[in-house]
Amino acid sequence: MTETRTLTFAGARAGRLDLPDGKPRAVVLVAHCFSGGNAGPAAAQIARSFNEQSMAVLSLDFAPADEKPARLGADDLAMAAAQLRSTMAAPSILVGHSLGGAAVFAIAGQVPETRAVVALATSADAAQLAAPDQIGGQTQQAQQAQQAQQAQHQRIAALGRPLLVIHAPDDEVVGFGDAEVIFEAARHPKSFISLDGADHGLTRPADAAFAAGVMAAWAARYLPAAEGPDRGTSTPGPARDDVVVVTESGAGPYGQRIIAGGHQLVADEPAAIGGADSGPTPYDLLLAGLGACTAITVRMYADRKGWPLRQTTVRLRHRRIHATDCAYCETRTGQLDQIDRELQFEGELTDDQRARLLGIAERCPVHRTLHSEVLVTTIEDQPGG
Repeated sequence: MTETRTLTFAGARAGRLDLPDGKPRAVVLVAHCFSGGNAGPAAAQIARSFNEQSMAVLSLDFAPADEKPARLGADDLAMAAAQLRSTMAAPSILVGHSLGGAAVFAIAGQVPETRAVVALATSADAAQLAAPDQIGGQTQQAQQAQQAQQAQHQRIAALGRPLLVIHAPDDEVVGFGDAEVIFEAARHPKSFISLDGADHGLTRPADAAFAAGVMAAWAARYLPAAEGPDRGTSTPGPARDDVVVVTESGAGPYGQRIIAGGHQLVADEPAAIGGADSGPTPYDLLLAGLGACTAITVRMYADRKGWPLRQTTVRLRHRRIHATDCAYCETRTGQLDQIDRELQFEGELTDDQRARLLGIAERCPVHRTLHSEVLVTTIEDQPGG
């Protein structure tokens, strides 16, 4: 079971510390401006996704507030990193949202243990980090803003760590241009993900679940392998390459997170039947498995034969049909499941080669599994049992 604590630093400053089940493989420092603070749904979703990758998460709320103490700044973030270093471990992953992202860039150089950085809906304007009493007249403000912008660009260019930039094109608070500025300033390795349809605060559960899952899976690639006989993972069930683990993601009533061979996927139902549409449906995933297996099988055969196959595209559709509409099916009553599969081969192939590849597609292992007798056993695995 995961555990949540309050971590106090710099006097009255405090953050939310979410611990995974078992020994953390790394510590993540998140600076955000999400609605609801550290206990809000978006911040909680990010913590949950990193916990499932066996990482501890310290969340700090950077949202502007009128009440005391004043909002957090880059110095507070640096002190939080130092506190983590002395009490647990220095943060390996830095995640910044909105103004918190600007603060992450400002202090990344002070955390040499950092392995990767995530900038989510991040402002490229570091001048906003300045406290009000540090700002003079208009001329001085303009000079300070320009200097801060140049310094921030230099920090991003000298980051020296993998960077993931996530931004919504329709962000109503921080324009998409800020993401482009950050991405252009950064050096490789760097990645960019556009969150189409999302808002600045990720208020839709599907958007929060997708962004959280992507950043956690991406960051995990830059960490050493987890320790222990079960590799230290915190996902329910055995942590083995031959076991797929599915848990609820928190995206609406039906959203699911899938861990398969160290990779993370999502599944959901469409909004039309009450889901959050945060991922493909279970039947979509079934078709994807068949399609991927088909294309891989065809590719292996063509390469072994030395045939000039450039590309294979597989299109699939699942539907229910009446048994009476299938002349060669053994079942004669009720309804049947039918999967329509269409293959497109690109390359200078002969007619005989194309026909042979169609036949090879029928020998895909997943295809054979779907056609064979399958035994599914079900037991209850009780926590702690």
